[in-house]
Amino acid sequence: MRVVIAEDLFLLRDGLTRMLQAHGLEITAAVDNGADLLAAVAAQAPDVAIVDVRLPPTFTDEGIRAALAARNTAPGLPVLVLSQYVEQLYARELLASGSGGIGYLLKDRVFDSAQFVDAVRRVAGGGTAMDPEVIARLLARNTGNASIGALSPREREVLALMAEGRSNAAIAQRLVITERAVAKHTASIFGKLNLQPSDDDNRRVLAVLAYLEA
Repeated sequence: MRVVIAEDLFLLRDGLTRMLQAHGLEITAAVDNGADLLAAVAAQAPDVAIVDVRLPPTFTDEGIRAALAARNTAPGLPVLVLSQYVEQLYARELLASGSGGIGYLLKDRVFDSAQFVDAVRRVAGGGTAMDPEVIARLLARNTGNASIGALSPREREVLALMAEGRSNAAIAQRLVITERAVAKHTASIFGKLNLQPSDDDNRRVLAVLAYLEA
């Protein structure tokens, strides 16, 4: 798996590089600004980009802007945002692109290298990896719509755990229900959100997008 990293702090950038390489991932570029990220994506065609929201020169939104621009040149580019902050507006802009894997993790809530690498792989494979705090912040601004409003409380719990990237087995364990029950809830969610039969991984992403953008 080929990975591009955009992180301005040298120690974190170097640490991410070494950690991912130790898990067998190939780092094609590790840069500290948005312009170099765009150049690396164009030149290297990575499988996933790991991007900090705040990059030089203003340390406001250069990273996420560069990620969005990269998706314009490489449609469907999987992007995993790694930030110190929950940037609601920019998270929604990334989600609104609607294609490719998406992830948003908070730096101070990443405690395990194996779990982080799993999140990188999941996003690269077209899935989602959303920190629960990010989900909570986004949903706090949820204005609601008819489709999402039709979900039962349990279905909303299942969908929130889907957004974290959890499998049916992990959701079942978390909610103390059977995998068969999770499968039934998932099918109901897809039906209520009018997601037509297709690859289940794709429908899971679309369901999460509908949930977070509602």
